[in-house]
Amino acid sequence: MIYLKRKIDEYLVNWKKDNNKMPLIVKGARQVGKTESIKKFAENNYENVIYINFVEEPIYKGITADGYKTDAIIKIMSRIDPLKVFTPYKTLIFFDELQDFPDITTALKFFKLDGRFDVICSGSLLGINYRIIESNSVGYKVDYEMNSLDFEEFLWAKGYSDDVVRDMLKHMCELKPFNDVDMKIFNDLFLDYAILGGMPAVVRLYIENGTFEKTLELQKQLILDYKEDVRKYVVGLDQTRILNVFNHIAPQLAKENKKFQITKVGKNARFADYRGCIEWLKDSGVINVCYGLNYPELPLKGNYDLNKYKIYFFDTGLLVAQLDEEAQLDLRANKNLGVYKGALYENIAAEALVKQSYELYYYKRNDATLEQDFFVRDIDSLIPLEVKANRGTSKSLDTLISNDKYEDIKYGIKFAKSNIGYKDNIYTFPHFCMFLLKRYLNFKMEK
Repeated sequence: MIYLKRKIDEYLVNWKKDNNKMPLIVKGARQVGKTESIKKFAENNYENVIYINFVEEPIYKGITADGYKTDAIIKIMSRIDPLKVFTPYKTLIFFDELQDFPDITTALKFFKLDGRFDVICSGSLLGINYRIIESNSVGYKVDYEMNSLDFEEFLWAKGYSDDVVRDMLKHMCELKPFNDVDMKIFNDLFLDYAILGGMPAVVRLYIENGTFEKTLELQKQLILDYKEDVRKYVVGLDQTRILNVFNHIAPQLAKENKKFQITKVGKNARFADYRGCIEWLKDSGVINVCYGLNYPELPLKGNYDLNKYKIYFFDTGLLVAQLDEEAQLDLRANKNLGVYKGALYENIAAEALVKQSYELYYYKRNDATLEQDFFVRDIDSLIPLEVKANRGTSKSLDTLISNDKYEDIKYGIKFAKSNIGYKDNIYTFPHFCMFLLKRYLNFKMEK
């Protein structure tokens, strides 16, 4: 099985080099590649690896029976499996499926103070129990949020080097249009990525086969797995409500008004009844929530309405897999996005922003005459972002930039089916450059 290079690989190597390292917790939605990446790193960097999976081997939930100190835990682990070797300063202890035994995080303080063993914890749905984990281990751990593959990691999987990415960024920084060959190649790759998404199992199948064959079936199975998680970890009425929200994300995104409407989820559905369901899905990493700004100005935090939001899937490929059958066939056979193209490009933009550690905000004026997809910021300005499925005009973007009453806005950025350009304080980039936005803005600030 081919290993897909991931951004966490470099992070883990640097983490190990830190002589004062804290135990590490790797968070993320299920099946985004956490376990595979950590195991690969462990295999290449440690003499001994102790792997504990709390779902597959629940007996290990008893390792804190004699307390949380390192020697007590190692003693019980050795009793359970005497073949496990604990060589000081040459051993990684990897606790996986942490969501099934968050209590182990109380021991992280003692592992840190002891210092003889490196410790990594990982699990899915960590957002749900993370208040417990945080209180157990505050001050004695670091976190890493892992997502499905972004477009850069997808390019790595296709065999492209870092030089190609650096060249793409150079084009953006110099506002130098791509040649026709590059535009064709990268647009085609980006469309494949939009259809597939970044779930490692799906991308690996596509790389191995060289086609979309069986990728849809795999995506649909992943969706069923997420629904099964809801049934496993949620009890009572909330289970039905969470599944209702999950099932309504794709059809609501496909509509002209992409603001998520709870009233469309079920008969007599009220926002108050569903607030916790949205939070549950967000905390579990399954959705990204984009909040409506009260007004397009800085600061962003605190300047939004919790009751106005759009919901996006954390992985666009899983959104694509929930479209109707006819759209699926057309999309994979003819690369035709059809009526869904606006929703798909908006979802993939939200996904790209989150994978660059941005929070999501949009703005829609009450009279509906002005609406802007996303906003980010640099040191002293608010930057509106427009995502166009094709080329098209950007009336709202033009208004935000040209009107003096939006004093925090100096320029805007548009991602569209077009080459690099600049006009009227709007920078235009192809869709496939979305993943480079933060690096581009850092370049602009350093100029």
